[in-house]
Amino acid sequence: MLIRRLVLPTLLLFSSHTLADTPASGLPMAEPESVGMSSERLQRIDDFMQRHIDSELVAGTVTLVARQGKVVHFNAQGMKDVERGQEMTTDTIFRMASMTKPIVSVALMILYEEGWFQLDDPISDWLPEFSDMMLEIENEDGSTRLEPTPTPISFTHILTHTAGLMNSYRGDVPRYSQISAVRGDEDLASWTTRLATLPLRYEPGTRWEYSAATSVVGRLVEVISGMDLDTFLRERIFGPLQMHDTHFYLPPDKVNRFATLYGPDTDNDNRIMLTEVGDANSRYVAEPRTFFSGAGGLVSTAHDYIRFQQMMLNGGELDGVRLLGPKTVELMFANHTGDLPLWLSGPGMGFGLGYSVVLDRAVAHTSDSEGSVSWGGAFGTLFWIDPAEELVAIILTQVRPYTHISIREGFHNVVNQAIIE
Repeated sequence: MLIRRLVLPTLLLFSSHTLADTPASGLPMAEPESVGMSSERLQRIDDFMQRHIDSELVAGTVTLVARQGKVVHFNAQGMKDVERGQEMTTDTIFRMASMTKPIVSVALMILYEEGWFQLDDPISDWLPEFSDMMLEIENEDGSTRLEPTPTPISFTHILTHTAGLMNSYRGDVPRYSQISAVRGDEDLASWTTRLATLPLRYEPGTRWEYSAATSVVGRLVEVISGMDLDTFLRERIFGPLQMHDTHFYLPPDKVNRFATLYGPDTDNDNRIMLTEVGDANSRYVAEPRTFFSGAGGLVSTAHDYIRFQQMMLNGGELDGVRLLGPKTVELMFANHTGDLPLWLSGPGMGFGLGYSVVLDRAVAHTSDSEGSVSWGGAFGTLFWIDPAEELVAIILTQVRPYTHISIREGFHNVVNQAIIE
């Protein structure tokens, strides 16, 4: 169903008065000027989002900015579900897709702090299916041969997308897609075992290629901790941080808060059209399910996600709850990929343990400070943490694909230009 002329009023849910009084984000609110930001300039965020809504490029957005641990902007605009006439609200639940990855990476680093492994240990110490991996090498005539990989996959490799795993972006995509598809009610154990039957595309540590490696990270969490990934996240991260709306599968009583997914209609100036109809959302609803995708399975809210990333900006602690030590957070935010090119993030960027890292802001063409970390999701979501500016920012929307619009790139601009001190 094509959506035409979606022109909707901005929902200014938090005026300057309520920003000081309403802890709806789960963090303290503050007047922007008290933390060196401009109220007038922050209005440009709303204007920028509304232009995308008025142009029918997205149905709605939730945006949130915090500086020095205090929220200075938190707004919902547009519609959560156009067909049903449901307005976007700040407690709307979104598919986070790859913004799951930093959370699952933190889960593994919690176990790192407990001394269960070192980063240069081979993951086959815990997942023997990754022992004796073969490397697929292309011959001059285009044929391929298999040779034992001289370098085993380490914990660093699996956390940084340098493990050499086949993936759905480059290489033998059809073979990867067939073998890696989730089958029935299987769990991470059977999925990971099957993934390990595929040869590696390159020697670990020699290239950066995005993949489902963080689902293997999730499996490592399960084996080391003795819990399934869902239980570990709930008990060790979501519960302590009061992330009550973050789930692998939605409880039925929260489905009415779930944002509808849209996509561009290429025959109509890329205006949004409905991409999920009928009971398509039912796959996100809680049932007896056993597959928990560390690479992209979570749904969440702005409230929950800001609490998680504020914890990371704080050096691993929030509201008296400490998940990581500051030195571990520093380690995660460091560049672990050297000068390997990151085709997804682009020049001037490196990759840490679950986060991309700005190495050279001029080369990266970003207004974020060097040392800033970030990642996004396949449905148009994005966050970044700027330690130098003590800032966390989040944009949540639901459109796929989103590469025809620059809403995520522009969000950096309209946030950072509001910093005045």
